[in-house]
Amino acid sequence: MKRAGFFPRKVVKGGDKVNQFFLKAIFILICLIGGYFISDHIEGIRGITWIPFLGAVLGLILSLIILEVEKQIKRVPLRSSLGGVTGLVLGLVVARLLMFPFDYFRNDAYLHYLILLFLSGILGYLGLSLGSSKSEEIGRIANSARPPSSLSKTLFRYLLDTSVIIDGRIADICETGFVEGTLIIPQFVLQELHHIADSNDPLKKIRGRRGLDVIEKIQKQKDQEVIILDQNPPKDNVDAKLVDLALELNGTIITNDFNLNKVAELRGVKCLNLNKLANALKPAVLSGEVLTVQIIREGKTPGQGVAYMDDGTMVVVENARKHIGRTIEVVVTSVLQTGTGRMIFTDIKNG
Repeated sequence: MKRAGFFPRKVVKGGDKVNQFFLKAIFILICLIGGYFISDHIEGIRGITWIPFLGAVLGLILSLIILEVEKQIKRVPLRSSLGGVTGLVLGLVVARLLMFPFDYFRNDAYLHYLILLFLSGILGYLGLSLGSSKSEEIGRIANSARPPSSLSKTLFRYLLDTSVIIDGRIADICETGFVEGTLIIPQFVLQELHHIADSNDPLKKIRGRRGLDVIEKIQKQKDQEVIILDQNPPKDNVDAKLVDLALELNGTIITNDFNLNKVAELRGVKCLNLNKLANALKPAVLSGEVLTVQIIREGKTPGQGVAYMDDGTMVVVENARKHIGRTIEVVVTSVLQTGTGRMIFTDIKNG
């Protein structure tokens, strides 16, 4: 079993911010001075006193543009940045190759470089845009062709979300041996469980601690490999991070969350919902079958009684209000499948 450290803290030093400020100030000063001296030494405009100051202003504007571009790049995921740079380079290479038919204009240097600038601008922009937007699909293809080295021997990879860990049934399923492969618990899911366990709300605290106990129970199972993964996709939402990580690892998400299930399917990620599994494993009940049930309470319709099977399925019994608290035999008349489960409609046997 491989594990990473629990709940790492990011320490931000005040000195780092000061250093960053001085570095940016020095960079702006270099651009300003560079613009001043370069414009002052350009042939043909020497002697014009206001030109160096214009160069300094242009250098200052250029430095501010570069700093803003740097700020935006820091917000972009690494994969998108690499994809954009790769696309930009390929676009510039293609632009240079397309310049061969225009070598006829080499005698006119101005026109030649104007065409090169035009092609480089268009193809460079297209390469940058397509490379950054398609980086996720490229990464998915690469991951499907070659699994990550840390999980290269794993055929099946299942990522657990917070809801399915708190639910707890996944531990029992793993114990039966039905789950073949590696269970992956991302560090950000552990952090969410830890946050829930530290909540001031007593109900949330119980749920969070239950989730941590379930993880410990799974880790103690000898035949089940569990990996605590430190990878943390640059998203604010835990569900979005989980979907991104599943795409990167070519894995399957196990959840109880209906909304996460839908989002994962839209993104092309396979998702297993334990609630669907539980409904599928409920024993089949056919019309005409005789059941023995205990009437618990009155139904919505006057005269009806309501009972429950061992798996929690609701049984509606006609004309059973007077039998509340008693165990009777009923005959199945119909079965209604709903989004939350099944409802069985019955009549009293020999009633």
